[in-house]
Amino acid sequence: MTTHTDMLQTLTDLPPDHREPTFSEPWEAQAFAITIALHRRGLFSWNEWAQTLGAQIRRAQAGGDPDLGTTYYHHWLAAIETLVRDKGIADELTLTLYQAAWERAAHRTPHGEPIVLQPNDLTQTKQSPLNKSR
Repeated sequence: MTTHTDMLQTLTDLPPDHREPTFSEPWEAQAFAITIALHRRGLFSWNEWAQTLGAQIRRAQAGGDPDLGTTYYHHWLAAIETLVRDKGIADELTLTLYQAAWERAAHRTPHGEPIVLQPNDLTQTKQSPLNKSR
């Protein structure tokens, strides 16, 4: 069994150029963790993941993404959404509601603080893009 000390030793044994953060922002690490969790629950195989992510990147490039690396995890997130939608885990409305909820939560959260969803974030309000008629 790998211990915390073993992991720290492994990290300190890495060459200096491999010690830089893998993720630019916390949400990227969270998207990565969600992908691992969904795979472990059997939602998709790694081959299916690679095909879905590759297709998303190709669509983005065809749409003008310069592919400089700064949008990689945006494509990663879009691939997660595609698989979740295609597998019937969540429909487009649910994904849109959660996206709007995260935007509301992020807007009220002070810079540097963790974003926390609250129950009222998931209700449709005037701020929700799905409620434009109000």
